[in-house]
Amino acid sequence: MSLAIEFRDVVKAFGPVQVLHGVSFALQPGRVTGLLGENGAGKSTLMKILSGYEQATAGQVLVNGRAARFKGSREAEGEGIVLIHQEFNLAEDLTIAQNIFLGHEKKRGWLLDDAAMNREAADVLEQVGLRVRPETPVRQLIVAEKQLVEIAKALARKARLLIMDEPTATLTPGETERLFALIAQLKAAGVTLLYISHKLDEVERITDEVVVMRDGRYVTRSETREVTRHQMANLMVGRETSDLYPPKAPVPSSVAPRLRVQGLTVPGWAEGVSFEVRPGEILGFAGLVGAGRTELFEGLLGLRPRTVERLELDGRAMRWRNPRDAAHAGLTYLSEDRKGKGLHVHFGLRENLTLMALSRYATPWLKPEAERQALEEAVKRFGIRTGTLDNPASALSGGNQQKLALAKVLHPDPKVVVLDEPTRGVDVGAKRDIYFLIEALAREGRAVIVISSELMELIGLCHRVAVMRGGRLQATLEADQLTEGELIAHATGTH
Repeated sequence: MSLAIEFRDVVKAFGPVQVLHGVSFALQPGRVTGLLGENGAGKSTLMKILSGYEQATAGQVLVNGRAARFKGSREAEGEGIVLIHQEFNLAEDLTIAQNIFLGHEKKRGWLLDDAAMNREAADVLEQVGLRVRPETPVRQLIVAEKQLVEIAKALARKARLLIMDEPTATLTPGETERLFALIAQLKAAGVTLLYISHKLDEVERITDEVVVMRDGRYVTRSETREVTRHQMANLMVGRETSDLYPPKAPVPSSVAPRLRVQGLTVPGWAEGVSFEVRPGEILGFAGLVGAGRTELFEGLLGLRPRTVERLELDGRAMRWRNPRDAAHAGLTYLSEDRKGKGLHVHFGLRENLTLMALSRYATPWLKPEAERQALEEAVKRFGIRTGTLDNPASALSGGNQQKLALAKVLHPDPKVVVLDEPTRGVDVGAKRDIYFLIEALAREGRAVIVISSELMELIGLCHRVAVMRGGRLQATLEADQLTEGELIAHATGTH
């Protein structure tokens, strides 16, 4: 059942840019190995080589002692090597069952056996705890449910080596616990697991050993019990990381609200929500998946049908119908789904950056040289690591894509910034960069709203945190009330 894997001097270059530099280490069969490193460290590239999505430029991958060079992911899956992608790899217009068996369809004679596929899909959906009919189109699912479909799809492939890339990024605590129980079952059955995550508490809890990569190179490996979370973080970034959160600048209570929302209702998702945020303040929104946080702000932007009793920006009554009107008024929103809604990943960096402020560069003809200068400034300010400015956004690592998405929504110079899961799938070094950037935005006098599922992130970053449950605002906690226990109690209704 188990697979032993060895990387020998693996090199990968994309044109002139070398992203892996002679990586060598081995994986013991039947163990859970945590693969750690900052975004851009080369983890995902190495895993794509192992699972057949990329070819190594040089070096070897050995599977059970034999050199393996897979021509594609189907060939790797034939050996039992399955990768669960960090970014979803689903066909939105197909059903859940059709996605699970895509490329591996079951047939009865010449026809597809939909009944058999639906039955088997229901079984794996039950294993991952997703109680949705397998005939449901994927486009109807929320982000967390799509993540569970990706995991179910991997289980249906009968994996002998399972690679999980940020599998809990969108899951609730309950869904995460179910996933951990599933990992324990797979390990007991002899499956080798590679677990890529920036949530070091999870790595500490479920892995047997950790391997650290940095800048495309192998750094070290250790038994998990022999290394602390703090040591893991320091090894990943190559420096001390104790100052993860910036100090909170005080916000005078006498300052008038920059944004005031009264009685915002998004049918089916949120009802009668009222809040306000002042210049220089970072306001957090907490709640379990399905609490209505994302949908509330999509309604505020005009992306969903909504009603609102009163909407004020700097004391003036406002009305906008769509995100363009909101951006013109001074409010921008960064989606939690950077690949699907935050960026056009097949566009260049320059086109992504200036898309929300094109009027600045088209008077009336587009000025690419001015756009390029703006991109150079953004790369410096946001610390975007890219081999060349002419790369498409898809060539960036997850953390650098997130920084580009932040630069894009900030380019119109908004007064209010809404950031939905701004550090989802981002390593500890990039998280620190983003936290200090958010604090700098507040210091400039902007009002910042952060929606996050990471409670410690909200506690470390925000002046106040609003907690939602079942589409309603349950409480707004001041800085001196912010503890994990308080946030969880309000989010679950046990307070």
